[in-house]
Amino acid sequence: MANSNLPRRIIKETQRLLSEPGGDFLLCVGTAPGISASPSEENMRYFNVMILGPSQSPYEGGVFKLELFLPEEYPMAAPKVRFLTKIYHPNIDKLGRICLDILKDKWSPALQIRTVLLSIQALLSAPNPDDPLSENIAKHWKTNEAEAVETAKEWTRLYASGD
Repeated sequence: MANSNLPRRIIKETQRLLSEPGGDFLLCVGTAPGISASPSEENMRYFNVMILGPSQSPYEGGVFKLELFLPEEYPMAAPKVRFLTKIYHPNIDKLGRICLDILKDKWSPALQIRTVLLSIQALLSAPNPDDPLSENIAKHWKTNEAEAVETAKEWTRLYASGD
């Protein structure tokens, strides 16, 4: 873990993520089951993230891969996070970008990687078509929620099966 030129904050957060109980794949980040984050060996600012679809959501049973990058300005600037796994969600676009206030104007240096990942997991439990990033999916969600949920379940089976 070459970290000599990393800010102490990143080193401490990374150590905390890796040392929490269940830091292994798909167990937990702290008290949150279903989140795994590990830094890349080549670049300690880049994290490979996996989030299990929350139970009782259209994403239940899915394993979603994300990438998280800490910019040079972190923690004064928010991490950059995107889904690598294709997902049908009104707040996530086809490039995997996420519409989440704490990744934009509500970011605070007091927040941490862990907070960001928990917020993304919560977004999977509660899609918000009133603040969409994907207009078409949001429209589908608003006009026929049951059908949109079925589409989300189907995409989860197709793209997030964990294979």
